[in-house]
Amino acid sequence: MELSSYLEYLQSLPAYLTPSNITFFILAAVILVCGFLSVTTTKILRAATYLFFVLVAIAGLYLLMNYQFLAAVQLSVYAGGIVVLFVFAILLIQRIGEETEKITFSKKTLSAIAAVSGVILCVVLIFSYGFIYDLNYANQIAEGIKMQAIGETLMGTDKYEYLLPFEAAGVLLLACIVGSIIIAQKNKEEKK
Repeated sequence: MELSSYLEYLQSLPAYLTPSNITFFILAAVILVCGFLSVTTTKILRAATYLFFVLVAIAGLYLLMNYQFLAAVQLSVYAGGIVVLFVFAILLIQRIGEETEKITFSKKTLSAIAAVSGVILCVVLIFSYGFIYDLNYANQIAEGIKMQAIGETLMGTDKYEYLLPFEAAGVLLLACIVGSIIIAQKNKEEKK
């Protein structure tokens, strides 16, 4: 297929079937399906794998919106670090083939109520606040945001800067790793 005929084909598509919209729909489907599978599977290692796919698809959404910095942070911190931490904790604490405990009906009902409440809250918030439909106005706002300012805010120590929470999260993750190793060693000693 020649390039000119391909471009003519793309122009003949309906207005909502642009390549960026198609990419968005694919990423949204991956997020919804893998997110649902992550919370419904009984195999804990599969749940962590589905969570990884959700986080990678969210990074794809950031790339689609031209937020390369957030996409890189999403991939390195969440998809890379947090999921690897989950997998190591799973491997240390449980046997891979074991299924999780069965969930009681009352817990399922409470979870369903919480999920429906979350969906209702999201729908109300989406329809309460307007979206920027003017692309030129959105680009003007985006040009006013400098990556250097974001970096200085994340790594600064002044008021309204986030180095202390960032370091606190690192210490918390380190405590989780040490705690999981201690629990795994106690379980190994009890089995002997």
